[in-house]
Amino acid sequence: MNLPVAVALFRLGLVVYLAGAAAALLAWRRPRAARLAAFGAPVLGGLVQLAASAAALSRASAAVWTLPWGTALFPWTVRLDPLSSYFNLALAFLTVAVSLYSLDYLRDMEENWNLGALGFFYNLLLLSLTLVFTAANAFFFLIAWEVMALAAFCLVAFEHQKEEARSAGVLFLIMSHAGTGMLLAAFLMLATAAGNLNFASFHRLASRLSPVEQGVVFLLFFLGFGVKAGVVPLHIWLPDAHPVAPSNISALMSGIVIKTGIYGMARVFFDFYGAPPLWAGTLVLAAGVVTALVGVLYALMEHDLKRLLAYHSIENIGIILIGFGAALLFRALGHANLAALALVAGLYHTLNHAMFKGLLFLGAGSVLHSTGTRNMEQMGGLIRRMPATALFFLIGAVAISGLPPLNGFVSEWLTYQALLAGFGTTESLTRLVFPIAGSLLALTAALAAACFVKAFAIPFLALPRSDAARSAEEAPLAMQAAMGILAAACIALGLGASWFVKVFDPITEQALGIRISASLQAGRGFALSAGAPHSGTVSTAGIALFLVSLGAAAAYLVSRFARSQRRSTGPVWDCGLPGLTAENEYTATAFSKPLRMIFSVLYRPRREIQAEYEVSPYYPKAIRFESEIEPTFEKHVYGPLKDWILGVAKRMRAIQAGSVHAYLAYIFVTLILLLLFEVRG
Repeated sequence: MNLPVAVALFRLGLVVYLAGAAAALLAWRRPRAARLAAFGAPVLGGLVQLAASAAALSRASAAVWTLPWGTALFPWTVRLDPLSSYFNLALAFLTVAVSLYSLDYLRDMEENWNLGALGFFYNLLLLSLTLVFTAANAFFFLIAWEVMALAAFCLVAFEHQKEEARSAGVLFLIMSHAGTGMLLAAFLMLATAAGNLNFASFHRLASRLSPVEQGVVFLLFFLGFGVKAGVVPLHIWLPDAHPVAPSNISALMSGIVIKTGIYGMARVFFDFYGAPPLWAGTLVLAAGVVTALVGVLYALMEHDLKRLLAYHSIENIGIILIGFGAALLFRALGHANLAALALVAGLYHTLNHAMFKGLLFLGAGSVLHSTGTRNMEQMGGLIRRMPATALFFLIGAVAISGLPPLNGFVSEWLTYQALLAGFGTTESLTRLVFPIAGSLLALTAALAAACFVKAFAIPFLALPRSDAARSAEEAPLAMQAAMGILAAACIALGLGASWFVKVFDPITEQALGIRISASLQAGRGFALSAGAPHSGTVSTAGIALFLVSLGAAAAYLVSRFARSQRRSTGPVWDCGLPGLTAENEYTATAFSKPLRMIFSVLYRPRREIQAEYEVSPYYPKAIRFESEIEPTFEKHVYGPLKDWILGVAKRMRAIQAGSVHAYLAYIFVTLILLLLFEVRG
C-alpha cells in the first residue's frame, strides 16, 4: 500500500469519527440508535485508521498535509511519520475493541444515561487523540490537546450526579490545564528560537539553545507531559478519575489517553533534542523508577478493582520512563545501539500496556456490569459464573505481571537487558544508575505479580461473598469478543515479538539514525536477543511450546493413572468446623497486610477495631475492623499547596476593591512601567 492511500484512509477515519459524533447528537432522544451509531462508527473508524497507520509504518516515510480549517498564520498541519503512526496504531486497535465492547456494555444503560452525549464526547475524544498524535505544529497540537482534555473531562464526570465523579473531573481538569500551561511556555521558547511553530523547525533545535534554556525547556516539557502520563508526584488525578468513569472509558483513558504524555516525551526527547544533557536522562530514569515503585505499592493496598488497575497504570508509565531515561543516558554517552534498544523497550511497553490494561479494565467493567460493585471484598467465586471473563482477566493479569510468554514479559525483558548493558559500557558513577534501576524494577515486577494474585484470586476464586456475586451472569457476546481481541493481541505480541520488532526500525532510524531489528533477532527469527555480543536471548515461542508440552504431559499422566485409581468425594478439610463459608476466605485486606507492615513508612497505616459483647469481654458478639493508609502526596504536597494558593488569593482579594479610581490607577502604573521598560530597551 503506497503513502497516498494511507493518507486517504487516515482522512476517511477522521470523517468517520466526525460522523459518529454528529450521529450521536442527532439521535440523542433515541438511546438505542445513539448507542449503535455512536459506538458502531468508531469500530469502522478504528479499522480504517489501523490500516492507514500500518501502511504508513510499512513505508517508513512521512506524509505532510494541511487540513482546510486553519488559517494562513496558524495552519492545521498533519504529519503521518513513523512515530505518530505507531501511537495511532495503538489508538486504532484499542478503539476497535473498546467500541465493540460498548455496544453491549451500554445496552442496559439506555434508560438512565444520555447515550447521545456520551457517544458525542467519545467520538470527539478519539478524533482529538488522533490529531494529537499527528499534529505537525505547536498551535494545532495544543488545540487538539485541549479538545482531548475537555472531552476526557466530560467523560470522567459523565455520572455528574455522583460527588466522586464531579470532584474527580474537576481535579483532572485542573491538573490538565496546569500541564498545558507548562507546555505552552516550552513551545513558545522553541518557537522564539525557531521563528515559527512547525515541528520540522524544532528538529534538533533544543540542543542548540544555551544550557540554561535547554534545561528550562526540558523540565517544562517533562512536567507538562508528565501530568497527563501520571508521573509521580503529578499522578493524583489518575486514581480518582479512572474508577468513576464508565469502564469502557476507563479502558481508553488508561490504555491510550495517558500515552499522549508518553508520545509528547518521545517527540521532544528524540526529535526536538539531539544528544541531551546527562542529567536529563538521569532525571527521567529516576522519575520512572519512583513512579513504578510508588504505583505498585499503592495498588497493593487497594480493594477497589478499578482503582487498583489505575495505580498499575502509574506503575507501567514508570516502566516506560525507565526505558526512555536509559535511552537518553545512552544517547548522551554516545552508545547509539543501546539507546535504540532502550527506546524500543519503552515503546514496546507502551503498546503492550495499551493492550493488557485495556483488557483488564474491560474485564473489570464486565464484573461491575454483572455484580454492581467495584469492591473486591464483595466478590468471590466469579470464575464459575463468568468463566470467559475470568479467562481473559487472567491473561491480562499474567501479561501485566511480566510473566512469559506474554507481551508484558518481552518489553520488561528488553528493559532489563538495556539496564544490564548500561553497567558494562559506561564509566564513573553513572554506571551505578543502571543496576540500581534494574534491581528496583525487579522489585516492582515481583510486587506487581503479588498484586495480581490478589486481583484475580479475591474476585474470581473461592466462594461468593455477596448475593450479587452469587447471581452474577457472564458478559454478553460483544463484550466477550472485545476482551478476546485484546487477549489475542497480548498473546501475539508476546509469541511474535522477534518478528514484531521490525516495526521499530523506521522509528529508531527517525530518532537515532540506526535500524536495530536485525540485531534483536536470533535463531532465524524464533528468538529475541538484546543486540549485544554477550547479552541474553529468549524465545517466547519456545517457552510457550515447552509450557504446552508440559501441560499435555501432565494431563496425559493424570488421565492414565486416574483410571486405575478409586475415587472418593468428601468435604474439604475445614479444621473440624461444620462447613466452609465465605467468612472463612482470605480477604484482600489480609492478603496485603504483610506488605502494609513492611512499607509502613510510606503507608502510615491507621486501624480501628470495635467489638460488641453479649455477657463478658471474653465473648465478643461482633468485631468491626477498619484500616486505611495515609494519602501521602495529597496530605503533604498538594494539601499545603492548595492552602497556600487560597491564602494568597484571599490576600489579593483586597486589590479588587470595586473602585473605578483604583482600576484606573492600576492601568496608569502599568503604562508607566511599560514605557520605562521600552525606553531602557
